[in-house]
Formats: sequence, structure tokens, C-alpha cells
Amino acid sequence: MQHLTAPELASWLADTSKNPPVLLDVREPWEYETCHIPGVVLMPMQSIPGRQQELDPDSTIVCICHHGARSMQVAHFLERQGFTQVINLTGGVHAWAQSVDSAMPTY
Repeated sequence: MQHLTAPELASWLADTSKNPPVLLDVREPWEYETCHIPGVVLMPMQSIPGRQQELDPDSTIVCICHHGARSMQVAHFLERQGFTQVINLTGGVHAWAQSVDSAMPTY
């Protein structure tokens, strides 16, 4: 599993010459409603085993949660299922709010 900081992800998303990753938000719906990075796919952590077939195992997937712990667990799970390009967003949406989007609500 690879790790990516919020500024690194923001730079990647801003670079139109690069293929964008799938942004997989593994938080709960109420957390998503509070704040989220634009363009994420919401798939709460507990739903991943039953919904992993909705994800392309050949895509680059950036797993996102509040602080990075749940997303790391999901990234490990996906790797065990044969996904090869899985990245964890270090610090989660909290880090995004602190270093990329200061207007994003925090909780």
C-alpha cells in the first residue's frame, strides 16, 4: 500500500495530464454530509466486502476517511482481494481541510 498526503493528492487532481484516481470515501453517510472531497465515491467501510465488485481492481484507488485509520484498513483489505494500486490518504479529510481546503468544515 502506498501513502499520499493531502497536498500531494490535490496536486495530482489538479494535473490534467494525469489520470485521476478513484477517490473512495469509506466514512459513514453523516460524515460525508458534514464534509467531503469533491468527486468521491461514498462506500462506508462496513459495506466494502459486499460492494467491492463495484470497484475496478485495475484502477488506482485512493482510500479516504476522517483521519486515515479506517481507510488504511480498507486499503489493506482491498490489497488482500487482489487490488494492486491502492493508496491511503494520510490524515484523511481532516488533513485535506487543514492543508488544502480551509473552507471545508471539520468535525
